[in-house]
Amino acid sequence: MLIKRRYLPSLGSFATFEVAAKHLSFTLAGNELNVTQAAISQQIRGLEKSLGVTLFIRKHNSLELTFDGQRLLTAVSGGLDKICDAINDINAPSDLPMITCSGTNAAIAFWLKSLVDRFRSERPDVRFVLLASDEDDTLRNFDEVDLSLICGNERCEVGENLRYLFPDIVQPVCSPDYLERHGPFPDPLSLGHADLLDLHRKHWTSDAIGWHPVTWDDWFRANGLDVPHLSPIMISNNYPLLVNAAIKGEGIVLGWHHLVRSLLDEGALRTLFDAPLRVDRGYYLKVNRASLDKPHVQEFIDFVLTDLAASEQGHQPRGVAMGDIL
Repeated sequence: MLIKRRYLPSLGSFATFEVAAKHLSFTLAGNELNVTQAAISQQIRGLEKSLGVTLFIRKHNSLELTFDGQRLLTAVSGGLDKICDAINDINAPSDLPMITCSGTNAAIAFWLKSLVDRFRSERPDVRFVLLASDEDDTLRNFDEVDLSLICGNERCEVGENLRYLFPDIVQPVCSPDYLERHGPFPDPLSLGHADLLDLHRKHWTSDAIGWHPVTWDDWFRANGLDVPHLSPIMISNNYPLLVNAAIKGEGIVLGWHHLVRSLLDEGALRTLFDAPLRVDRGYYLKVNRASLDKPHVQEFIDFVLTDLAASEQGHQPRGVAMGDIL
């Protein structure tokens, strides 16, 4: 009578049997499986009892497989090999194309992610890996990274692997609710006593980006104002946290033009007045030359640059420039 699968001994006992049969020693099998020799012996006896056969001839200092044991070993080894092959196939990387991008936390969350979503709406077969860090700038040098958002003019020489994206422009923004409750704010001077949300000077580590981010102190000075006792209600090195606080109506944040533009378009944030601050540095897309042969990488680059050109047309604030004050 055939044994039904639900009545078979546990898979673990078959795996133990295979190891014991390989070594022809319960002691060596115990060493490999990190259990005692007695535990191996007990498990083999239980397997033999379940199957109703003797698997090993036990001699004084050695073991031998019986005929039934040899047959079972062939079947168990083949079965476990097939299970391993199936697991490897399950865990193997998919053949679907994949594009890996890196950048700062804010750039990935507020800028690149929306581009990825729109690209995938047209190319749902393309997968993305988005690596975000404000501390580890070496991500952009990893072989697996296809595209990186690079901040600051001094960080790379412009060449065939770089595509210019946009300048560094900031302007005060807040939620419509906050503006209604605490406004109006007609000019820079009116922000002196507002609830300000500010970036910490250690927004990036020196290993990641060599220059400081623009803070409210920089913005006031660039607009010719001296605010000696500036006291923001919240300071953080996490820019997405500050933007989310502004969306919730907790205060006013300096919005980076390329990061908050979609939030302005959606109405989640509003500009207070026309006083953007333009910093003398830019943002670039670094392209891994070897990645250009990968499926859809060049297509995604073209998509990003075309979308950027279309969205920037007529929406690029000029504003006051800030060169060496940082």
